[in-house]
Amino acid sequence: MFAVTILGNNSALAMHDRHQTAQVVMCEEHHFLIDCGESTQSQMQRYKVKRSKIDYIFISHLHGDHFFGLPGLLNTFNLSNRREDLHIFGPPRLKEILELINEVSGASYAYKINFHELSGAGTILELGPITVSCFPVSHRIPCWGFRFNLAGKPSKFRDGQLVRPALPPLSYAYCADTCYEENIIPYIKEADLIYHESTYLDDQQDKATMRFHCTSSKAAMIAVKSGAGRLLLGHYSSKYDDIQPFETEARLIFHQTEASREGVSYLIK
Repeated sequence: MFAVTILGNNSALAMHDRHQTAQVVMCEEHHFLIDCGESTQSQMQRYKVKRSKIDYIFISHLHGDHFFGLPGLLNTFNLSNRREDLHIFGPPRLKEILELINEVSGASYAYKINFHELSGAGTILELGPITVSCFPVSHRIPCWGFRFNLAGKPSKFRDGQLVRPALPPLSYAYCADTCYEENIIPYIKEADLIYHESTYLDDQQDKATMRFHCTSSKAAMIAVKSGAGRLLLGHYSSKYDDIQPFETEARLIFHQTEASREGVSYLIK
């Protein structure tokens, strides 16, 4: 299975029963956590995501709504007697921040954390048929998106009989917090599913530009120009109670758009 479960799809403030950014990508036997807002642990419990399966965490940038839940999650791993190594991919200084928290709190872990500092664009992880790459996006501070590629498989035969047809390669791209930026298109080109922030509706374009965020229609334009299969919108401003207008606006430009909803698992296909 290749799918993404949305744990949090709001921006900085948790409101309207929406929470700060976090999602889990499930690919083959692996579970990958992307970003870790304050409510991540409670959302995992709410939607029955097993934290023990998470061995890889990707942090896009150092704004609190994307990583303030991480220190608590790491401590919970320790309290749950975790022994398996954990890999964290994140911006420069994330390791320093986490080590300072441990220093002042006197915390230590019984498992090993391997930090991988993000720098530029390129492949950052290979796990058999799974390849993960990162790419820079345009935000107020250094910020990265991530792309997960699953290699295809040839047809499988037994005694001359087809038992499994060929499986095509699949990909999922997470574009993090970013203003409208066509420079990311080569990195997300022809992804089967793209998650792109749409903090504001189109009538707030000036505010979106000022705050290095994106609108629903601008996200849809990125999907069109990158040749995406489908588009998920998210990172909604707390000023909006109803998120359906995001989908309505974006579909005028790119019909295969959905407004992401928490607790829903979206298949990459």
